[in-house]
Amino acid sequence: MKPNFDAVFMLEVFPRIIQYIHITLSITIISMIVGLCIGTALAIISIYKIKLLYPISKIYISFFRGTPLLVQLFLLYYGIPQIVPQFASISAYSAAFIGLSLNSAAYMSEIIRSAINAVDKGQMEACLSVGMSSLQGMRRIILPQAARIAIPPLGNTFVSLLKESSLAFTLGVSEMLAQAKMSAAATYKFFESYLAVALIYWFITVLVTYIQNKLEEKMNKAY
Repeated sequence: MKPNFDAVFMLEVFPRIIQYIHITLSITIISMIVGLCIGTALAIISIYKIKLLYPISKIYISFFRGTPLLVQLFLLYYGIPQIVPQFASISAYSAAFIGLSLNSAAYMSEIIRSAINAVDKGQMEACLSVGMSSLQGMRRIILPQAARIAIPPLGNTFVSLLKESSLAFTLGVSEMLAQAKMSAAATYKFFESYLAVALIYWFITVLVTYIQNKLEEKMNKAY
């Protein structure tokens, strides 16, 4: 049996898939920003062991790290509306980025917590000695130094989010993988369709890695 690879079709399917790249990127970027905010809050709660919030944060992190992301998305989109009817109106797009945000926050909280703990404790003591509050010292001195340490693993988290955003198609979101799947189903050219979307994801990942490396170089110059 002769190999049946249609290079012309693959070139034709690229533009169809790229038309939906903004959906994939928007889900990824929004999830990264929201997840980073939640993750930072969780990290600070863990470091200072804030009463009441600390046990809740431990359960949160354990749950989202200990269950599959796909199950979390299904639970959020299909399960919760059965218990809380107000959530029945949530769109598939919203459910996708909310689920990815909550999941990524659990991982980023550990990254940020480790980065903050890696900063010399004497830095905070110096902040307090010149009259700063703990919050001011954290915001002005500790977090900027921790950011330099956290950039490489946070960059990896962004790449993971980019790839995990493909799970949004299981909720009915028309992103890149969904378009590749529809193209493959309509033409039976599965290899070409999935190879095309794989190459697009690969290109974005290489670009993000390049930007991450440049950012690391820039932030390390002063050190």
